Amino acid sequence: MVLIDSNGVKINASVKKDMVNQFDSFMSQGSSKILLNFSLSHSCGSYRTAIHPYKIGFLSTTRVRCCDALPDELTGFEPVNYRDILDGTHNTDYLAANVPIEVVSADGKDTKKITVELRNEKQ
Repeated sequence: MVLIDSNGVKINASVKKDMVNQFDSFMSQGSSKILLNFSLSHSCGSYRTAIHPYKIGFLSTTRVRCCDALPDELTGFEPVNYRDILDGTHNTDYLAANVPIEVVSADGKDTKKITVELRNEKQ
């Protein structure tokens, strides 16, 4: 996940698979929270979701607290020119899209769905 602070600074964050249930009910897209007792490590690799040099890791001792909401204009989304992706000039160390995941019912079961629309801004 990507977290954003009140100054608009984004940082990657992750929860280990065996601890997801511990934090799932506290975290939701667009909500504002205070995190206590987490780890920081270097963020590296291709297709990272934030440029920040570090990433947050949730620990079993991490605590999530409510706080005042951040301003609506802090979305963290920075569109990339489609042509820069096609011609290879976009830095692939970072993701270029914000892809929402929705849950839909398919054959009587909840299924995660990703809808992606690529569009040339010139046409």
